[in-house]
Amino acid sequence: MRALVVLVICFFSTSLFATQQIKISEAQIYNLGIKLDKLQTIQSVPLLDAPAKVSIPPVNEYFVSTSYAGLVSQINASVGDEVAKGQILATVKSAELLTLQQRHLSSMNDLQLAKADYVRDQQLYKEGVIADRRWLQTKTRYHVFMAHFNETRQLLEISGMSEKDINALEKTHKLSSQLNVVAPISGIILERNIMAGERVDALAPLFRVANVDTLWLDISVPQQHISQVRLGDRVVVDGLGATARIFLLGRHVDEQNQTVLVRAEITDTQGNVRLGQAVNVKISQNSAAPVFKVPNAALAQSSGITYLFIRTKDGFAAQPVQVIGREATESIISGDLSASSEIASKGAVALKATMLGLGGDE
Repeated sequence: MRALVVLVICFFSTSLFATQQIKISEAQIYNLGIKLDKLQTIQSVPLLDAPAKVSIPPVNEYFVSTSYAGLVSQINASVGDEVAKGQILATVKSAELLTLQQRHLSSMNDLQLAKADYVRDQQLYKEGVIADRRWLQTKTRYHVFMAHFNETRQLLEISGMSEKDINALEKTHKLSSQLNVVAPISGIILERNIMAGERVDALAPLFRVANVDTLWLDISVPQQHISQVRLGDRVVVDGLGATARIFLLGRHVDEQNQTVLVRAEITDTQGNVRLGQAVNVKISQNSAAPVFKVPNAALAQSSGITYLFIRTKDGFAAQPVQVIGREATESIISGDLSASSEIASKGAVALKATMLGLGGDE
């Protein structure tokens, strides 16, 4: 009830004061140092500041390894290097690769013999020379060797051999123990875990490669403010100019710092944001009602009410406004305002003194 009375009093005070006009001449405006400016409309309202860390989507990050153990003979890339998809990062000499290549050549020879039998018996079966059982055995044998050949070929592909190298092996029958470790994506090298001359095990992580074209912000929002944040809210990285859009609101609270994870995808890095960087961000939200940004010097307070001075034909009108956000030199306000209005961006103190002299005291 008390709050209602206060609201009623404020309403009538505001309404009464908003109708008052401050009559002032052009000469007085000049003498008082009053500066005029257009009201600046903005689309979003600042919500809060929070710390964040730049991360990368898991789909854009890879650990590069080999399928077989071997000896590192050469390293062609190091941490920080930009690499293209398919680029050779290192070479490993592997005895196991020789064994696999030999198996593949054997499966290829078996397939060639089975195919010759298949073509011959197919013709004999059509002519009625051989029985159904013989033709079925030949056909089954051919398909078994075909499957074996495809298996060993795919194992070579998984091991890291390129299509070109496999074709050369099938053509020349020349074995090679050299296994090329290639980049699975275009990106940068984040980690290198090997040295030349080192023996590595199968599937051991050799390099960590990431595509940093898309980056995320992992924002730590205090749990008491998470209800204010919405999907799609705009995020600006302090001092770097990068912007992002929120696409995930965490469902749990970190027990240590009582914050909730809010994740945003960076839409404009301007080349200044880097993976792993710790930053401070500002979260803002689109407003359904018109909001405006004015210099702090354009606002004056009287009896707990904030006023903005609107230029009129004969001087100024004191318009009550609500301050919904403050920055170092500017404030975000809302109220019964028109985007075309001209305001006193400087000299509000002088106008306030004139206003109090005409209509009451503070």
